[in-house]
Amino acid sequence: MGRPSSFTQEVADAICVRLMDGESLREICASEEMPDRVTVYRWLQSSEAFRNQYAHARDVQADTYADETKAIADDGSNDWMEKFGKDGESIGWQVNGEAVARSRLRLDQRKWHASKLAPKRYGDRVDLGGVADAPLQVVLRKMGSDGSD
Repeated sequence: MGRPSSFTQEVADAICVRLMDGESLREICASEEMPDRVTVYRWLQSSEAFRNQYAHARDVQADTYADETKAIADDGSNDWMEKFGKDGESIGWQVNGEAVARSRLRLDQRKWHASKLAPKRYGDRVDLGGVADAPLQVVLRKMGSDGSD
């Protein structure tokens, strides 16, 4: 079966469901049954309905990434590894720095991506303030994943 190049609502729905589940468009379009990315971009350009559906899917994707951060942060299953001596006996436990660093990278990627897809909910808040006799001040505050300070 060749890759689809003509728009069908069924394929559009499948793309959007997979986006909402956290897959990238690159991953989706790598599937044999999906069109290539250029085709999807053409569909976005020519169909307002698909553009709206796609935008909604990306909005939900931001929530998916934000939700995943809790699961990643709470999963400590690989944070420690048992060390063994030459005789095969356990000599204790040590932090698995590679697993901890990978978890941090996974968290940072999802937070960054969510902040770009939905900056009002997951981006840094920029407060502009000042008084009539003083210059403008810019204050950056990190926001929590739920949009609170």
